[in-house]
Amino acid sequence: MTKKKLLFLVHRLPYPPNKGDKIASFNLLRFLAPRYTVFLGTFIDDPSDCQHREKVREYCQDLCAPEISPVIARIASLRGLLSGEALSLPYLRSRELYAWTTQVLREQRPEHIVVFSGPMAQYVSGRVPDGATTVFDMVDVDSEKWRSYATRKPWPMSALYRREADRLLAFERRMAGEFDSTVFVSREEADLFRSLAPECAAKTTYRIQGVDSEFFDPAGAYPNPFPAGAPALVFTGAMDYWPNVDAVVWFAQQAWPSIRGQVPNARFFIVGMRPAPEVSRLAQQPGITVTGAVADVRPYLAHAHAAILPLRIARGIQNKVLEAMAMRLPVIGTAEAMTGIAPFAGFEPTISERADTLADAAIRLLQRPRQVDSAARECVLQRYNWDANLQRIARLLETGQVAPDL
Repeated sequence: MTKKKLLFLVHRLPYPPNKGDKIASFNLLRFLAPRYTVFLGTFIDDPSDCQHREKVREYCQDLCAPEISPVIARIASLRGLLSGEALSLPYLRSRELYAWTTQVLREQRPEHIVVFSGPMAQYVSGRVPDGATTVFDMVDVDSEKWRSYATRKPWPMSALYRREADRLLAFERRMAGEFDSTVFVSREEADLFRSLAPECAAKTTYRIQGVDSEFFDPAGAYPNPFPAGAPALVFTGAMDYWPNVDAVVWFAQQAWPSIRGQVPNARFFIVGMRPAPEVSRLAQQPGITVTGAVADVRPYLAHAHAAILPLRIARGIQNKVLEAMAMRLPVIGTAEAMTGIAPFAGFEPTISERADTLADAAIRLLQRPRQVDSAARECVLQRYNWDANLQRIARLLETGQVAPDL
């Protein structure tokens, strides 16, 4: 039987799945590809990703992936100050991608459209073919991320971030009104958007993030990346992403000195690509290592005493939490980091907004032989399977309606 055609728009090339949004978009693409003939429109914002174009082509009938420079795109986004729109929209605006999308809509007339990330909806707004079912996967309420930034940045950036939050929310609400369904990464994010856009509440739902539990398997043989005899805490993530930067800087300043005072040989490894200057400077503190990009994060998770996740700004379910849980690693973090992780029998992470509480929990674990959290992995196996959770997207695409149980 001929597969139906699907237009998939995503803000960043969904490969390799090495950071939060790319993990989600790749697994969504992998889920859609066997079910539909996929036409994928996206951007390449990292030159090193150009080599992965052919890998992505394996999953789709046609691919349009213009390259953009984040620096130039940020400058171009300032046009939004003149047009009155959110700066996120001109940041991701491309004549090439718009022309390609126009051609796909006109010549292929896809029966289904999936947009991943809010600003990408501008490419199909007001242009959906008659009868097509549409899914707007916003992932999280991005406008609220900018509102959170505004509370932590000094003027004039705080004013700019508040403006972005207001303008982007207006766009998100308008797009949610145009699509058959709007999807978020967790029930909490969906509930938040319902409160902000009550007119779209009936069409708003959520999916659940997943993790590749076969890849993140604690039974594997992983080399120990830590100095011999040194118990370690680990944080993983893209280290040019400001919520991650804020998290590790805050923890290093507020909690790490007391941890080192009690456990002098303890180490704190910050593992992730493109560390910002303020993150790189943390390596000057005793016991802190900033690795930059690594080929595989699993050895760090396999041999650490705990995953430290002190996020003070977070939206939706965090991949770094699920990966640590899959590896049976004890979790110490803030409530923000644990958003969307439902209670599970036996899984008892330390959750607090207080630096001293996080430090005390870390000290207790670091002073003991390395522990494993089997309940954490069992929670992942039962609740955070990609294919099972993405069945929600399949139902939305086939019915065009949000079911009452979603």
